[in-house]
Amino acid sequence: MARRPSPRPTYDKATPIRRADATLHLWGDEEAGLVEDRIYVSSDSVHQLELSLPPGGRFQHSDQNRTIFAADEVYHVLKGTLVIANPGTGEVEVAHAGESVFFRRDTWHHGYNYDATSRLRVLELFAPPPAQGTSSGYARTKENLTEWTYHDNSELTQWPMNAEQLKKSRSFRVIRDADLLWRLEDPNGEYLVGLLVSTEHLTVGKGVLLPGRRSPVERHDGDESVYVLEGRLNILLPDATEAPIWFELGPGDGFYVPQGTAHQYHNVSQGQAKFLFATAPSYLPAGAAAEVN
Repeated sequence: MARRPSPRPTYDKATPIRRADATLHLWGDEEAGLVEDRIYVSSDSVHQLELSLPPGGRFQHSDQNRTIFAADEVYHVLKGTLVIANPGTGEVEVAHAGESVFFRRDTWHHGYNYDATSRLRVLELFAPPPAQGTSSGYARTKENLTEWTYHDNSELTQWPMNAEQLKKSRSFRVIRDADLLWRLEDPNGEYLVGLLVSTEHLTVGKGVLLPGRRSPVERHDGDESVYVLEGRLNILLPDATEAPIWFELGPGDGFYVPQGTAHQYHNVSQGQAKFLFATAPSYLPAGAAAEVN
């Protein structure tokens, strides 16, 4: 099966994306494996999709579909167990539901569903995005990796004595709740944010709102994509001049916020609301980074 370009759903204003309305795409071929993608956002700044593998499924790579990109990436496991491998170095990591894997540009990666009974679902967040030539076009400029390994014998005789040093040199970083960089984003402590990753290209965080809480009004110097993990989340666009300005999202729904657009998260339900967001290139408002530095 020949390589098929990934669709790039774009929006000219803040837009809710229901899970059922996300753009479907089948990535890969018989050699690389086939992955079901559900693409929410693919703007000029950020790319968000949900990938899915059947029980025992996998993706590797082929000459037509190479898995090495010029981007920072976060894989957040929504359901199941992800085994991710770097076939160039032999590194292997395991991430369970609620955990994430972070890796940077020029990292070969293969993925496996290590669950015998259910589908693996993973939220992928990616910047700089394909619109900037960082995905398949870039991958074709790299020499195809035709031999690979799934273990690194150089690590033998060093574990666990040199575990910390060995982990520092690995291309994958598994991120759990204990690893998040926590922030209270308003003076009243209503909006809790745990940052998974913050680089010069991409910031990924988990937002937590208790019932009756809301975030401050936010603006970012970058596009933002949102994915609801748990509960019911409402989003207000306070500066919008035409309806709708108030949106309600449930688990699996997404939202796109263009750069500089004012928005506010609300939880008007009886339960906790949790969501992941990705902003690219900057989480802070325009000019704020310079003030910090």
